[in-house]
Amino acid sequence: MKAVVYEKPFSVTVRDVDDPRIQHPNDVLVRVTSTAICGSDLHMYEGRTAAEPGIVFGHENLGVVEETGDGVTSLSVGDRVVMPFNVACGFCKNCLAGETGFCLTVNPGFAGGAYGYVAMGPYTGGQAELLRVPFADFNCLKLPAGEEFETDFVLLADIFPTGYHGCELAQVTPGETVAVYGAGPVGLMAAYSALLRGAAKVFSVDRVPERLAKAEEIGAVPVDFTKGDPAEQIKEQTKGEGTDKGVDAVGYQAQAHDTSHEEPAIVLNALVETVRATGRLGVPGLYVPSDPGGPDEHAKHGQLLVSIGRMFEKGQKMGTGQCNVKRYNRQLRDLIIAGRAKPCFVVSHELSLEEAPGAYEKFDKRIEGYTKVVLHPGHALAA
Repeated sequence: MKAVVYEKPFSVTVRDVDDPRIQHPNDVLVRVTSTAICGSDLHMYEGRTAAEPGIVFGHENLGVVEETGDGVTSLSVGDRVVMPFNVACGFCKNCLAGETGFCLTVNPGFAGGAYGYVAMGPYTGGQAELLRVPFADFNCLKLPAGEEFETDFVLLADIFPTGYHGCELAQVTPGETVAVYGAGPVGLMAAYSALLRGAAKVFSVDRVPERLAKAEEIGAVPVDFTKGDPAEQIKEQTKGEGTDKGVDAVGYQAQAHDTSHEEPAIVLNALVETVRATGRLGVPGLYVPSDPGGPDEHAKHGQLLVSIGRMFEKGQKMGTGQCNVKRYNRQLRDLIIAGRAKPCFVVSHELSLEEAPGAYEKFDKRIEGYTKVVLHPGHALAA
């Protein structure tokens, strides 16, 4: 099959790799119809992880079941399904508690597994024509047949639930003010989710004009951090108090306000200043224990200088960790079907699988309006 394969930093290629096969009675094979490029993929693409050449990328996957193992009971050939980026067993201690992003079964010695991602288990990515899904009865979410809502539904694999998770970590409730740092795909989904949850005002902090424009389109207040300290800009619009809640949708590759260099802790520290005393912070933005490209020795080992004293002084609370997609994807699917949510506004480009190398380059450089790319392997859906 054709697949997007990592070659070296800043280089992926589309080439033939072995087809996946059923390895366990609970597996299914899915013919991929849509698969998205994630900002998390860029960490590997840029050489900022321990990813080795040859890994097939892709953890945001949707398609049609093509083959089922003998032990699969709830799925049939022809079912249209979307898979959480988390690979989970459904029966370990964490899965039973709803913490499916931290499954204790699928990646021995590590809490959590995912498709096509370094250190997240032996699961080939879905930026390919076929995908093996383990524990398929648990991991596949059924969708209505056909192609309706295709670019909405593929976002259920990761960024829509992850944005919503950021708001859940921050415990956003109706009538509150919320600051979301980062207006990339996850940040836009967090701002959108805050509004879905009834926030009175949502601030969206970024520097890329296209992203800030998207945020404004959905009803958020854009804040360009190159035009002044974002915490101060937001305080000026909240009577000096700051927001009730805050979400970090940036992570460890955060840019300094002058954008000349990286400051891995700058968003965390900005949120501490932005959110009012006793407010809450949600951190779905990715932080890693090892970053080969970190700006200093501490950052290279995931050790950041965070203003914990200021956070303590303000009595703030923080929730962190990757999204447990299954906790949210069914409800968010039904919001899409009911016409209450349309997350595909974030999708800027729909392309063929063969166009992935150029898409990675442009998405990484944040040029030509590349905000979110969906690839369609083997389909004539590309625009």
